[in-house]
Amino acid sequence: MKQSIHISGMTCNICLEKVTKSLYSIQGVVDLKIDLESGNVNMEVSDELPLNQIAEVLSPKYKPSFIDQTKKKISVTIPSKTKELFPLFLIFTYLIVGSILLQKDNFSIPSLMFDFMGLFFIVFSFFKFLDYGGFAIAFAKYDPIAKRSIYYGNIYPFIETILGIMFLIRWQLIIALITTSVVLSLTTIGVIYNLFNNNKIDCACLGTAIKLPMTKATLIENILMLVMSISMIFYQLD
Repeated sequence: MKQSIHISGMTCNICLEKVTKSLYSIQGVVDLKIDLESGNVNMEVSDELPLNQIAEVLSPKYKPSFIDQTKKKISVTIPSKTKELFPLFLIFTYLIVGSILLQKDNFSIPSLMFDFMGLFFIVFSFFKFLDYGGFAIAFAKYDPIAKRSIYYGNIYPFIETILGIMFLIRWQLIIALITTSVVLSLTTIGVIYNLFNNNKIDCACLGTAIKLPMTKATLIENILMLVMSISMIFYQLD
């Protein structure tokens, strides 16, 4: 079927190439033609695409709108990044508070970091188990190992759960820290690659139950955990 929309913000051929690539990344888009001067896009699609779905794959610079029969454009409301990332910020707040409360009368930075990493893995694995099959598919879109083997995506929530328990009960910490460093290093490489190429995909860190766009906040989250694990390896070996 044919679908016509309008996309504002395109000013040059580079914009045209970026928008074309983004639109073709949507499943169901068979063919499309973009008129740069007017901003009108004529697409051949298997099913009509919601404007929100189109907006998700486009850079914030480009604003899609629907052209109705009276030729009046109806713009789509795109949620702010702060609103989209609010669940992640809220979870991190709870993790920090929970880690501090676990210290009781024996507060120490190493203990705080172990408890934080333990709670982090337990909580994040919980969200992945909410849609177990869907997580593996979403994770394979950016993790370099999960791309090559769906089995890795299937066992990843279990790996996080085991790591979380190991940190909370202080069991085999060196093994847990090394495993964390390796796993997060691989995932971080995938995140950096997709951010660098401006690929509009969802982050699977909270599974698929909570829709979370992959942004620089995702990269910061991974780097934070990676730095913590590496620093604690040196602390344990000291």
